[in-house]
Amino acid sequence: MDVLPDDSALMLRYKDGDVQAFEALYRRHNDSLFRYLLRMSLNRQAAEDIYQEVWSRIIRSRQNYRATAKFSTFLYRIARNCFIDHVRRNKRYAQNAPIEADSTASPLDGPELMAEKTLARRRLEAALGKLPEEQRDVFLLHEEGGLSIDAIAGVTGVKRETVKSRLRYAFGKLKVAIGDPVAAGDSPK
Repeated sequence: MDVLPDDSALMLRYKDGDVQAFEALYRRHNDSLFRYLLRMSLNRQAAEDIYQEVWSRIIRSRQNYRATAKFSTFLYRIARNCFIDHVRRNKRYAQNAPIEADSTASPLDGPELMAEKTLARRRLEAALGKLPEEQRDVFLLHEEGGLSIDAIAGVTGVKRETVKSRLRYAFGKLKVAIGDPVAAGDSPK
């Protein structure tokens, strides 16, 4: 059984010129990174723009990379900074464009299950949109980025206890919103 190299080892190999190591990192993190940016920005076009900027910065900064933390912490710190830069550049930051995230429903699921998954995804997206940005950020870093509380504290620059508190509030609000479709903005049809 082959053991896959960890992300930091891949980034160090990429630093030394191994393009395949970068491709492996990209494949491992591209989906979760895009979902993080999409759910933070609440706008597909903004997420796509920021996503490109994040990978560009990773490529440009490869010669300066030091494996002092997990690669995912490094990646999401860059992603968060790119998001903040985007918001600052776009003072009239609009959250009114629909997300249109890819559905987790599969045509093999059958119509009832597809409808249920689509409704659940819509409730989650609506609930995420209602969270304060700080809570949405730590929730998405935890869920999409797979970062630990300590890593999130490092990425966001806040204390560990603040991260725990924001995460707890986010989970509580999401649980209430997702558990009640009417409260999440979906009315029964």
